[in-house]
Amino acid sequence: MSEKPSQNPREGEGDGSSLTNSALRSHLGDEASRRLLPPGSSFPTASETGQRWPVPAALDGERVDRSVALITGLSRNEVEGLVAAGRVALAGRPVRQRSTKVRAGQEITVSGSLAPERAPALVGDAHVEVPVNYEDEWLIVVDKPAGLVVHPGAGHREGTLVHGLLARYPDLAALAAGEDAERPGVVHRLDKGTSGLLVVARTAAAQANLKAQLGERTMTREYTALVEGTLRSDRGLIDAPVGRSDTDPTRMRVHSGGRPARTRYEVVSRYSAPKPLTLIRCRLETGRTHQIRVHLASIGHPLVGDDRYGRGAGWKPLPPGRPFLHASALELDHPADGQRRYFSSLLPEDLSRVLGSLGS
Repeated sequence: MSEKPSQNPREGEGDGSSLTNSALRSHLGDEASRRLLPPGSSFPTASETGQRWPVPAALDGERVDRSVALITGLSRNEVEGLVAAGRVALAGRPVRQRSTKVRAGQEITVSGSLAPERAPALVGDAHVEVPVNYEDEWLIVVDKPAGLVVHPGAGHREGTLVHGLLARYPDLAALAAGEDAERPGVVHRLDKGTSGLLVVARTAAAQANLKAQLGERTMTREYTALVEGTLRSDRGLIDAPVGRSDTDPTRMRVHSGGRPARTRYEVVSRYSAPKPLTLIRCRLETGRTHQIRVHLASIGHPLVGDDRYGRGAGWKPLPPGRPFLHASALELDHPADGQRRYFSSLLPEDLSRVLGSLGS
């Protein structure tokens, strides 16, 4: 059975461009300065403060994130951060989806400094506990506790899982380059409040292999979740695109302009006390930000304890920031020999205690 969220899904959009950054920037410098930019002005650079400029004809129909990257010289990851922070506007309106297409002559505005924050070099921190489920010379399977941030980012410059990993596995520092400078070896992530399994690569070859498995959907990730209400169907598929909220760029939501997202679920148990609840297993077919949380909330069954996408009042058996969501199983092809490997993790004590208090 396929559950229907509040909005109709549609396919997301890809880059759709074969022009290289250098070739297009070179073309833009001649074309746009002659036809579109005001006399005496120039394209902004990463060292200048926030600016605005008209979209050149050469970028008509391009994605806004690619357009900003090409014009400013920032990386796509850096532009993604600007969009998420609400700092990019198109024709006077904040950009919520980085796949939004631009039109020649529209005005793009980027507020604040365009100089990207340069993070300090990562240093291992032996005080960060790293529970390991499995390790070998190619990969590490971590059993992440709830409350631990996976890698450095805004508001979390130290004390992350990556810092703990670097203290225990110094060889990971060799993978801290380019887009992975702050997440060496990290193949996929878990939210701060989510516990359970994630895989970390120890070599560049293993990282490329594992990322390819994610992209090809041959890596299986299974979660155990407790949701509000009674799911009537024993199993189902939630197939609905997920993208950033129009009103809060730190939140995600189901809407037609989002990226394709699919979550399968299967009911494990149903409870009636202290209220109607359902324990389920979820399997990700895609890996969008907050996907399980957003999908379940969209069909009227938010996670217990999810204070961001759930119901604000009522029974709260878990501390703030701790939803009932645990990455309980991980299955992948080992990058060394291609053999299928399966890893599992029992529910942590806090979630087991909640289950023990329920009645049918």
